[in-house]
Amino acid sequence: MPNRLIHETSPYLRQHAHNPVDWYPWGEEAFRRAKEEDKPILLSIGYSACHWCHVMERESFQDPEIARIMNENFVNVKVDREERPDVDAIYMQAVQAMTGSGGWPLTVFLTPDGEPFFGGTYFPPQDRHGLPGFPKVLLAVAEAYRSRRQEVRQQAAQMATYIRRVMALRSPPDLLTPQVLDEAFRNLEAQYDAQFGGIGPAPKFPQVMAWEFLLRYHLRTGQPQALEMVTRTLQAMASGGIHDHLGGGFHRYSVDRLWLVPHFEKMLYDNALLASLYLHAFQLTGQEGWAQVVRSTLDYLLREMRHPQGAFYSSQDADSEGQEGRFYTWTYDEVMEALGPQVGRAFALRYGLTPEGNFEGRNVLYLARSLEEVAQEMGLEASVVGGMLEEARARLLAIRERRPRPERDEKVLTGWNGLALAALSEASCVLKEPRYREAAVECARFLLAHLLCDGQLMHSYKDGQAKVPAYLEDYACLVHGLLLLHEATFDVGWLREAVALARQMVSMFWEPQEGVFYDTGPLHHPPITRPREVLDGATPSGSSMATYVLLRLSAIVGEEELRNIAIQALRGMRELMVRAPAMAGQWLCALDLSLADVQEVAVVGQRHDPRTQAMLDVLYSHFQPHRVVVGMSPEEAGTGIPLLEGKTALGGEPTAYVCRHFVCREPVTSPQDLARQLSQP
Repeated sequence: MPNRLIHETSPYLRQHAHNPVDWYPWGEEAFRRAKEEDKPILLSIGYSACHWCHVMERESFQDPEIARIMNENFVNVKVDREERPDVDAIYMQAVQAMTGSGGWPLTVFLTPDGEPFFGGTYFPPQDRHGLPGFPKVLLAVAEAYRSRRQEVRQQAAQMATYIRRVMALRSPPDLLTPQVLDEAFRNLEAQYDAQFGGIGPAPKFPQVMAWEFLLRYHLRTGQPQALEMVTRTLQAMASGGIHDHLGGGFHRYSVDRLWLVPHFEKMLYDNALLASLYLHAFQLTGQEGWAQVVRSTLDYLLREMRHPQGAFYSSQDADSEGQEGRFYTWTYDEVMEALGPQVGRAFALRYGLTPEGNFEGRNVLYLARSLEEVAQEMGLEASVVGGMLEEARARLLAIRERRPRPERDEKVLTGWNGLALAALSEASCVLKEPRYREAAVECARFLLAHLLCDGQLMHSYKDGQAKVPAYLEDYACLVHGLLLLHEATFDVGWLREAVALARQMVSMFWEPQEGVFYDTGPLHHPPITRPREVLDGATPSGSSMATYVLLRLSAIVGEEELRNIAIQALRGMRELMVRAPAMAGQWLCALDLSLADVQEVAVVGQRHDPRTQAMLDVLYSHFQPHRVVVGMSPEEAGTGIPLLEGKTALGGEPTAYVCRHFVCREPVTSPQDLARQLSQP
């Protein structure tokens, strides 16, 4: 008989609906029962694509005896961290303080008031590899709660106080100068892996925002090492096993220093952020291979991660057929049988296949040799080998598509979709791909139709239900995407939506007395304290993205108050940006923007007119993060957007206005004149 999770929409929660554990979703009912029965709460947090979450579910939560111990001694609560990031942020902070590390599955024991007193991550069903067995942990915690209540309460109260203090921390509001960027660069350089790219030793994560900062730092200073760090890392990731060489897109991270063997889950946010990063690197360097990475990554999202009505799903699991990576890996014999000896040999040379394999007897594909090296070894022309490999990839992808697929988490998250919206919109401008623009429009329409309910933005959508009021990151990432969608379409409606959502974001999440953004607003009821995550991890923090979009918006609508809020938020992050730049990449991008002389460009013309496109080609031919672009058709008037007010098409020709602080140069109607004005200080 299923438990209460059968009524939830989250695929992760529903995966536990038939456990013998008496699970509750997060909510008042669970806490009320804990108080009535004077039982501690066992809080288990994970997400659908988490490999070790599935392992613990199989080993422990499906085990009748372990479930009996849980049910007799605890009120058991299951949380999808993607659905409730506020709950996850608070209790992850607690477990990191208790143990020195964190991760998922997250296992935390709480008082009936929600205060944590013990926790960890994955526990095996029996003592193993230095970890205590889960039943032993359960019985010890239950006994401590019964017999040492005062000690437990004291520990819980101290931990709750610590969490509240951490959430309130900020640096003194120091003045910000370019020296902060210089110090951040030097600290990133010290952590950089010069041999294999990336930051630090294994495991290797994409760290997208850090590389975005270094691209901007190179533009600002001309520092060649900053660009070298980015290009080496991007090449290593694109060549490595973290990159899906058949289906496109990227896996979550690499378990080794070489970027070879990935943790195989695929996340929407990683692929959206990496598509944007490779796009910016292409603009800066002109390296066509990186434009191809952008295309294959976005094509993967459109093919495998898209809701029928245009939004994007959250993730794909690492596991299939009970094995991690089974869907993506190959035996040597499988490839030879599919491709034949000659094409198979070329493929094996190019993608590093061996009979013994490089991952549990199977092969993770990676670029082991260049096309020219393979051609030389086979005594063929490079063009011939290139054609053979293109055919081989298509044939193997078709075979792979017939395999049992990894599970897909089909909930739609507003913030992650905002990142995808941004990547598609910007790629449509730079790569001149109309289908990306069309996909972006469909995504935005879905979000505003299904996740903006009676003027209130929501966080998650599945099975016809929008759930949980939106968090700061949802507002900030959606505003970011809508601003870029306006550039891609010249539809002023998207810009108005961005402005309205940004104002709502400030009213709900900004605390002027403290000078900080919080992750939750008045419609949330977080446990213990109001959470405030400032680190840029796998995704930008809500605070850093909110700061970044307010700086961009202030240059469009001319409101100094928006800029002042952003500057105030930045000043409190100085110490983080200097001491931990790898975890403050989006903050550093925002700081770089705040210190720049921003160019404001207004274009009046039909977006699809070839003459307008010629003007836009000038704007998008180079990476220019210190520029905002708005546009409208000549027929529009009274847009309500200050940067567009009073702008007209001269003589019926598409016309561009280059401005600084809303003071504009003479309008121009030719790409050459626009390029000249943009290059002038």
